[in-house]
Amino acid sequence: MISEENVKSTGVTPHEVSVPFTQESARMRAAEAIENIVATLTQFRCPICGRTFGNYVDLKFHYISDHPDAILPVTVNLNINEKACQVLIEPHWTLHRALQYRLGLTGCKLMCDRGACGSCTVIMDGRSVLSCTILAVECEGKSIQTIEGIAANPKWKPLIDAYCRWDAMQCGYCTPGFLVSAKAILDKNPDPTEEEIREALAGNICICGTYPRHSTAILEAALKMSEGG
Repeated sequence: MISEENVKSTGVTPHEVSVPFTQESARMRAAEAIENIVATLTQFRCPICGRTFGNYVDLKFHYISDHPDAILPVTVNLNINEKACQVLIEPHWTLHRALQYRLGLTGCKLMCDRGACGSCTVIMDGRSVLSCTILAVECEGKSIQTIEGIAANPKWKPLIDAYCRWDAMQCGYCTPGFLVSAKAILDKNPDPTEEEIREALAGNICICGTYPRHSTAILEAALKMSEGG
């Protein structure tokens, strides 16, 4: 609980510190994050000098005249959580970087940045993939789902409920990646065995060591969802 003195010293209002963090509030925040994604760019900001232009052509001529040796940013059309959007990025940016720094979707975490931990997992065209190893420019025309899309969809509430009930997390940093992988499992096989779940989650690492709880939670969620719960 934040004291009144802390509120005064930090400038945070009582309203801001009293908002309860519940599953419903998390669902609403996830839905809001998706809703806030800008579909079409109206401003094109130069990442080098900060100048802003009204269209991409002007930005391109700006690079030719002012930054002739720099690599020109590119625009990419992405489909994120069933929402089409246009993103201005540098060609070397990964999908994870575009999600976090251009679209404001921070649920996808970055731990190893080497494709070894699974914390940045997203679902692309029905397959779980590592967003830190894929360039955003390679994702044009692909259907991408993030943890925000899962959290905002009531269909997957049993999965989130099961994770909470079985304490399948400690620090929680790796949890979004596990949940995305779990959703991908259940999409392909609504009635998986424990062995199949463990094999599918083999690419997700939890430093806290919560591994036994994940398969238990997913098995329970599969049962609840099959019963329409």
